[in-house]
Amino acid sequence: MIDNQRLVEEIGGQFGEKVHRFEENFGILGFSTAPEDLLSVVAFLKEHPVLKFNFLTDITGVHFPDNTGAEFCSVCLMHSWENRIRVRIKVFVPKENPVVPSLTPLFDAANWMERETFDFYGILYSGHPNLKRILNMDDMDYFPMRKEYALEDPTRRDKIDDLFGR
Repeated sequence: MIDNQRLVEEIGGQFGEKVHRFEENFGILGFSTAPEDLLSVVAFLKEHPVLKFNFLTDITGVHFPDNTGAEFCSVCLMHSWENRIRVRIKVFVPKENPVVPSLTPLFDAANWMERETFDFYGILYSGHPNLKRILNMDDMDYFPMRKEYALEDPTRRDKIDDLFGR
């Protein structure tokens, strides 16, 4: 039986200081790695004869505007069907150069997931075969999921505090 402790030992033993920030949320092991190490970490998990993380569940992004030097995070979720365990890998990149290597050489399914993350967050996946918008209009000059915009329109008169007893 593979559990999160065994995963930490296997991954940490293979990559040492290249993997860090191990955490467990809702039973899922998570850790961080640098962009230049992502492909080797994912390939290791996929090709390991016992771990067998052969299913890419999702790739998404997160914007942390106050995290100077690491404002964007690309999150990769993998699943080992045989061992019934999941893992989450985070890669933090700066807003000046939000580049993460594409996982398309390892998983065909990464294609659309990376395009969606690019479309909404502007994270660039180097080596992607066709990195362009997938859901939004091609002529959009912004990325709508970034936390760069006010949550509410300050010109609206129907949401002033006085109308709500505040």
